[in-house]
Amino acid sequence: METLRAKKGFICDMDGVIYKGNDLLPGVKEFVEWLYRENKEFLFLTNSSSRTPRELQQKLKRMGLDVDESHFYTSALATAKFLHRQSPGCTAYVIGGPGLFNALHDAKITFNDVDPEYVVVGETNNYNYEHICRAMHHVMNGARLIGTNSDLTGPSETGIIPACRALVAPIEMTTGKEAYYVGKPNPLMMRTGLQILGIHSAETAMIGDRMDTDIIAGIESGLDPVLVLSGVTSREGIKQYPYRPRLILDGVGDIATV
Repeated sequence: METLRAKKGFICDMDGVIYKGNDLLPGVKEFVEWLYRENKEFLFLTNSSSRTPRELQQKLKRMGLDVDESHFYTSALATAKFLHRQSPGCTAYVIGGPGLFNALHDAKITFNDVDPEYVVVGETNNYNYEHICRAMHHVMNGARLIGTNSDLTGPSETGIIPACRALVAPIEMTTGKEAYYVGKPNPLMMRTGLQILGIHSAETAMIGDRMDTDIIAGIESGLDPVLVLSGVTSREGIKQYPYRPRLILDGVGDIATV
Protein backbone atom coordinates (compact mmCIF):
# COMPACT_ATOMS: atom_id res chain seq x y z
CA MET A 1 0.00 0.00 0.00
CA GLU A 2 2.85 2.41 0.77
CA THR A 3 4.25 1.79 -2.73
CA LEU A 4 0.87 2.78 -4.14
CA ARG A 5 0.55 5.89 -1.99
CA ALA A 6 4.02 7.01 -3.12
CA LYS A 7 3.03 7.10 -6.80
CA LYS A 8 3.07 10.53 -8.43
CA GLY A 9 0.16 9.86 -10.79
CA PHE A 10 -3.16 8.02 -10.66
CA ILE A 11 -5.29 6.97 -13.61
CA CYS A 12 -8.72 5.90 -12.35
CA ASP A 13 -11.66 4.28 -14.07
CA MET A 14 -15.02 5.85 -13.15
CA ASP A 15 -17.94 3.39 -13.38
CA GLY A 16 -17.53 0.96 -10.50
CA VAL A 17 -14.60 2.90 -9.03
CA ILE A 18 -15.89 6.44 -8.43
CA TYR A 19 -19.62 5.82 -8.79
CA LYS A 20 -22.27 3.31 -9.79
CA GLY A 21 -24.91 4.98 -11.93
CA ASN A 22 -25.85 8.10 -9.98
CA ASP A 23 -24.51 6.89 -6.64
CA LEU A 24 -21.10 7.96 -5.34
CA LEU A 25 -19.23 4.98 -3.94
CA PRO A 26 -18.05 4.90 -0.29
CA GLY A 27 -14.66 6.49 0.38
CA VAL A 28 -14.44 8.33 -2.94
CA LYS A 29 -14.71 11.81 -1.44
CA GLU A 30 -11.90 11.04 0.99
CA PHE A 31 -9.79 9.61 -1.85
CA VAL A 32 -10.21 12.72 -4.02
CA GLU A 33 -9.42 14.97 -1.05
CA TRP A 34 -6.27 12.86 -0.49
CA LEU A 35 -5.23 13.28 -4.15
CA TYR A 36 -5.47 17.06 -3.85
CA ARG A 37 -3.87 17.20 -0.41
CA GLU A 38 -0.88 15.10 -1.51
CA ASN A 39 -0.50 17.08 -4.79
CA LYS A 40 -0.97 13.97 -6.93
CA GLU A 41 -1.53 14.17 -10.67
CA PHE A 42 -4.70 12.28 -11.53
CA LEU A 43 -6.98 11.50 -14.44
CA PHE A 44 -10.43 9.93 -14.51
CA LEU A 45 -10.16 7.81 -17.65
CA THR A 46 -13.39 6.11 -18.61
CA ASN A 47 -14.33 3.66 -21.34
CA SER A 48 -17.83 5.09 -21.32
CA SER A 49 -18.33 7.27 -24.40
CA SER A 50 -21.81 8.63 -23.75
CA ARG A 51 -20.87 11.76 -21.74
CA THR A 52 -18.54 14.69 -22.40
CA PRO A 53 -15.83 15.61 -19.84
CA ARG A 54 -17.97 18.59 -18.80
CA GLU A 55 -20.99 16.37 -18.24
CA LEU A 56 -18.86 14.02 -16.14
CA GLN A 57 -17.51 16.97 -14.18
CA GLN A 58 -21.05 18.22 -13.54
CA LYS A 59 -22.20 14.72 -12.56
CA LEU A 60 -19.52 14.52 -9.88
CA LYS A 61 -20.36 18.03 -8.72
CA ARG A 62 -23.98 16.96 -8.15
CA MET A 63 -22.57 14.17 -6.00
CA GLY A 64 -20.57 16.65 -3.95
CA LEU A 65 -17.19 16.39 -5.69
CA ASP A 66 -15.68 19.48 -7.31
CA VAL A 67 -13.11 18.25 -9.86
CA ASP A 68 -11.83 20.35 -12.77
CA GLU A 69 -12.91 19.31 -16.26
CA SER A 70 -9.26 18.80 -17.27
CA HIS A 71 -9.13 15.65 -15.10
CA PHE A 72 -11.47 13.67 -17.40
CA TYR A 73 -10.69 11.68 -20.54
CA THR A 74 -13.13 9.37 -22.34
CA SER A 75 -13.06 6.65 -24.99
CA ALA A 76 -15.10 9.02 -27.18
CA LEU A 77 -12.22 11.52 -27.18
CA ALA A 78 -9.75 8.71 -27.85
CA THR A 79 -11.88 7.44 -30.75
CA ALA A 80 -12.17 10.90 -32.29
CA LYS A 81 -8.40 11.38 -31.99
CA PHE A 82 -7.76 7.99 -33.61
CA LEU A 83 -10.07 8.67 -36.57
CA HIS A 84 -8.65 12.17 -37.07
CA ARG A 85 -5.12 10.73 -37.27
CA GLN A 86 -6.16 7.85 -39.51
CA SER A 87 -8.27 9.85 -41.95
CA PRO A 88 -8.59 13.62 -41.32
CA GLY A 89 -12.02 14.94 -42.32
CA CYS A 90 -13.50 11.46 -42.72
CA THR A 91 -17.21 10.59 -42.58
CA ALA A 92 -18.98 8.26 -40.15
CA TYR A 93 -22.32 6.68 -39.34
CA VAL A 94 -22.52 6.91 -35.56
CA ILE A 95 -24.45 4.98 -32.92
CA GLY A 96 -23.83 6.49 -29.50
CA GLY A 97 -24.52 9.18 -26.95
CA PRO A 98 -23.92 12.95 -26.96
CA GLY A 99 -20.35 12.56 -25.70
CA LEU A 100 -19.39 10.57 -28.79
CA PHE A 101 -21.15 12.89 -31.25
CA ASN A 102 -19.54 15.96 -29.65
CA ALA A 103 -16.05 14.44 -29.70
CA LEU A 104 -16.33 13.44 -33.36
CA HIS A 105 -17.77 16.83 -34.33
CA ASP A 106 -14.92 18.65 -32.58
CA ALA A 107 -12.45 16.47 -34.52
CA LYS A 108 -14.09 17.66 -37.76
CA ILE A 109 -15.57 14.25 -38.59
CA THR A 110 -18.73 14.52 -40.71
CA PHE A 111 -21.82 12.44 -39.96
CA ASN A 112 -22.99 10.46 -42.98
CA ASP A 113 -25.81 7.91 -43.34
CA VAL A 114 -25.40 7.36 -47.10
CA ASP A 115 -21.84 6.22 -47.81
CA PRO A 116 -19.74 6.65 -44.63
CA GLU A 117 -16.10 5.64 -44.41
CA TYR A 118 -16.60 4.41 -40.84
CA VAL A 119 -19.31 2.99 -38.63
CA VAL A 120 -18.62 4.08 -35.04
CA VAL A 121 -20.46 2.49 -32.10
CA GLY A 122 -20.55 3.58 -28.46
CA GLU A 123 -22.95 3.21 -25.53
CA THR A 124 -26.44 4.61 -25.96
CA ASN A 125 -29.93 4.15 -24.55
CA ASN A 126 -31.39 4.63 -28.07
CA TYR A 127 -30.12 1.42 -29.65
CA ASN A 128 -32.57 -0.39 -31.91
CA TYR A 129 -33.02 -2.82 -34.80
CA GLU A 130 -32.89 -0.04 -37.40
CA HIS A 131 -29.45 1.00 -36.13
CA ILE A 132 -28.18 -2.57 -36.53
CA CYS A 133 -29.56 -2.81 -40.09
CA ARG A 134 -28.07 0.53 -41.16
CA ALA A 135 -24.69 -0.22 -39.60
CA MET A 136 -24.66 -3.70 -41.15
CA HIS A 137 -25.48 -2.24 -44.58
CA HIS A 138 -22.66 0.33 -44.39
CA VAL A 139 -20.07 -2.19 -43.18
CA MET A 140 -21.00 -4.64 -45.95
CA ASN A 141 -20.53 -1.75 -48.41
CA GLY A 142 -17.00 -1.15 -47.15
CA ALA A 143 -17.26 1.08 -44.09
CA ARG A 144 -14.74 0.24 -41.37
CA LEU A 145 -16.23 -0.78 -38.02
CA ILE A 146 -14.99 1.00 -34.87
CA GLY A 147 -16.05 0.40 -31.26
CA THR A 148 -15.30 3.05 -28.66
CA ASN A 149 -14.42 0.32 -26.16
CA SER A 150 -14.48 -3.44 -25.70
CA ASP A 151 -16.50 -3.60 -22.45
CA LEU A 152 -19.19 -6.26 -22.78
CA THR A 153 -21.02 -5.17 -19.63
CA GLY A 154 -20.90 -2.31 -17.15
CA PRO A 155 -22.12 -1.53 -13.63
CA SER A 156 -25.17 0.56 -12.77
CA GLU A 157 -27.17 1.30 -9.64
CA THR A 158 -29.58 -1.47 -10.70
CA GLY A 159 -26.91 -4.08 -11.51
CA ILE A 160 -24.90 -5.16 -14.56
CA ILE A 161 -26.01 -3.76 -17.94
CA PRO A 162 -24.87 -4.27 -21.58
CA ALA A 163 -21.98 -2.08 -22.73
CA CYS A 164 -20.36 -1.19 -26.05
CA ARG A 165 -19.17 -4.60 -27.19
CA ALA A 166 -22.65 -6.06 -26.69
CA LEU A 167 -23.99 -3.40 -29.08
CA VAL A 168 -21.24 -4.01 -31.66
CA ALA A 169 -21.60 -7.82 -31.57
CA PRO A 170 -24.71 -8.09 -33.83
CA ILE A 171 -22.96 -5.98 -36.48
CA GLU A 172 -19.80 -8.10 -36.30
CA MET A 173 -21.78 -11.34 -36.47
CA THR A 174 -23.98 -10.35 -39.41
CA THR A 175 -21.15 -8.87 -41.49
CA GLY A 176 -18.29 -11.19 -40.56
CA LYS A 177 -16.14 -8.10 -39.88
CA GLU A 178 -14.40 -7.53 -36.56
CA ALA A 179 -14.45 -4.07 -35.02
CA TYR A 180 -11.36 -2.18 -33.89
CA TYR A 181 -11.81 -1.10 -30.27
CA VAL A 182 -10.10 2.13 -29.23
CA GLY A 183 -10.68 2.33 -25.45
CA LYS A 184 -8.95 0.42 -22.65
CA PRO A 185 -7.01 -1.84 -22.78
CA ASN A 186 -5.82 -0.40 -26.10
CA PRO A 187 -2.37 1.20 -25.46
CA LEU A 188 -3.44 4.20 -27.58
CA MET A 189 -5.75 5.41 -24.82
CA MET A 190 -3.30 4.61 -22.03
CA ARG A 191 -0.42 6.48 -23.68
CA THR A 192 -2.64 9.53 -24.13
CA GLY A 193 -3.57 9.38 -20.46
CA LEU A 194 0.08 9.34 -19.45
CA GLN A 195 0.82 12.24 -21.81
CA ILE A 196 -1.96 14.29 -20.19
CA LEU A 197 -0.52 13.58 -16.73
CA GLY A 198 3.04 14.21 -17.88
CA ILE A 199 4.31 11.36 -15.69
CA HIS A 200 6.22 8.18 -16.56
CA SER A 201 4.26 4.93 -16.38
CA ALA A 202 6.52 3.61 -13.60
CA GLU A 203 5.36 6.48 -11.37
CA THR A 204 1.66 5.94 -12.13
CA ALA A 205 -1.03 3.59 -10.82
CA MET A 206 -4.00 2.27 -12.78
CA ILE A 207 -7.05 1.79 -10.57
CA GLY A 208 -10.05 -0.05 -11.98
CA ASP A 209 -12.79 -2.57 -11.33
CA ARG A 210 -12.38 -4.71 -14.47
CA MET A 211 -9.74 -7.38 -14.99
CA ASP A 212 -10.24 -7.50 -18.78
CA THR A 213 -9.76 -3.78 -19.42
CA ASP A 214 -8.37 -1.82 -16.45
CA ILE A 215 -5.97 -4.35 -14.97
CA ILE A 216 -4.64 -5.73 -18.26
CA ALA A 217 -4.24 -2.12 -19.48
CA GLY A 218 -2.17 -1.31 -16.41
CA ILE A 219 -0.01 -4.41 -16.80
CA GLU A 220 0.62 -3.95 -20.53
CA SER A 221 1.31 -0.21 -20.21
CA GLY A 222 3.71 -0.56 -17.29
CA LEU A 223 1.46 1.04 -14.66
CA ASP A 224 0.92 -0.30 -11.15
CA PRO A 225 -2.32 -2.34 -11.55
CA VAL A 226 -4.78 -2.00 -8.65
CA LEU A 227 -8.20 -3.70 -8.61
CA VAL A 228 -11.11 -2.42 -6.54
CA LEU A 229 -14.02 -4.73 -5.70
CA SER A 230 -16.61 -1.93 -5.82
CA GLY A 231 -17.57 -2.61 -9.46
CA VAL A 232 -18.09 -5.63 -11.70
CA THR A 233 -15.25 -7.94 -10.57
CA SER A 234 -15.57 -10.09 -7.47
CA ARG A 235 -12.68 -11.70 -5.60
CA GLU A 236 -13.82 -15.06 -6.97
CA GLY A 237 -13.98 -13.66 -10.50
CA ILE A 238 -10.27 -12.82 -10.48
CA LYS A 239 -9.49 -16.55 -10.75
CA GLN A 240 -10.78 -16.62 -14.35
CA TYR A 241 -7.76 -14.67 -15.57
CA PRO A 242 -4.13 -15.78 -16.03
CA TYR A 243 -2.82 -12.43 -14.72
CA ARG A 244 -3.24 -10.65 -11.41
CA PRO A 245 -3.44 -7.09 -10.06
CA ARG A 246 -0.65 -6.12 -7.67
CA LEU A 247 -3.17 -4.96 -5.05
CA ILE A 248 -6.84 -5.78 -4.42
CA LEU A 249 -8.82 -3.17 -2.46
CA ASP A 250 -12.43 -2.95 -1.36
CA GLY A 251 -12.56 0.59 -2.82
CA VAL A 252 -10.44 3.68 -3.44
CA GLY A 253 -11.24 4.90 0.06
CA ASP A 254 -8.72 2.32 1.32
CA ILE A 255 -5.92 4.41 -0.20
CA ALA A 256 -6.84 7.48 1.83
CA THR A 257 -7.22 5.48 5.05
CA VAL A 258 -4.02 5.49 7.08
